[in-house]
Amino acid sequence: MSESLGARLAAVIEKDERLDGLVSRLSGPAQQLIASPGRRDLLLGKQLGHALHPILTDLPIGLWTSSVVLDLTMPTSRDAARRLVGLGVLAAVPTAVTGWAEWARTGKREDRRTGVVHAAANGAAAVMFASSWLARRSGREKAGLTLSTLGTLAMGAGGALGGHLAIGRKVGSTFS
Repeated sequence: MSESLGARLAAVIEKDERLDGLVSRLSGPAQQLIASPGRRDLLLGKQLGHALHPILTDLPIGLWTSSVVLDLTMPTSRDAARRLVGLGVLAAVPTAVTGWAEWARTGKREDRRTGVVHAAANGAAAVMFASSWLARRSGREKAGLTLSTLGTLAMGAGGALGGHLAIGRKVGSTFS
């Protein structure tokens, strides 16, 4: 059975030494984020007994996907779609912070490289959806729809890499 496109892409990212400079620059601030034991436990989900980040990803993904469904099936629901886009942007903030906390604890170089690209793809998605919200708010619906489409593509790429990290590479906090 041949390897999937996603698995091949992840393998390329894992081996790409050009990402090491960015990984190094982000490592210090990431360590600062989890330096306080209380903050670290909160961001990693210790109280839940498992990682918080994967749970939070459902919020922006669900809100943004719902907005796209409304855009495609109910053009008269533009206001609702715009609200969903905005709520997704807001939800992306704690999702990103908890992801960064998870990344700070990731030890393997390959996983850290993949994590940086995962974050970049999801960051691009957040920027596209924030731009979509601004465009929609100013009455430029066509631009808003285009930006949401681009955001959806970036979100899919980021999600695929996140799934690879969590399931394929077993990256994530667990607590006994």
